[in-house]
Amino acid sequence: MIKYYIVALLSGLLSSVQQILLKKSSMDEHGSVVREYINIRVIAGYGINLLCVLLMVYAYIGMPYRYGVILESLAYIYVMILSRLFFGERITKKRVIGNLLILAGAIVFVL
Repeated sequence: MIKYYIVALLSGLLSSVQQILLKKSSMDEHGSVVREYINIRVIAGYGINLLCVLLMVYAYIGMPYRYGVILESLAYIYVMILSRLFFGERITKKRVIGNLLILAGAIVFVL
């Protein structure tokens, strides 16, 4: 049963990587509108997004839905950390509080 929780955590982490790829792509100059949407980062990002959906469908097979909500909300924390690592964005007090509020909301939803 623990494998389903691990799959859900992996899905959240991959979802965060996907968001970083899309943000990185949006920061680059592409030369045309078509290249803005058809480039390796965007295609990989949406491919990872599809993989995340499939992983969560699989995870929900062996895990109650209410726990999936909490595990999916961890992706916001992953994004904050990855943004710091890849873009040098500051982790401010407001961001930490915001992420904790999101996580608290998911926990309240479960209860």
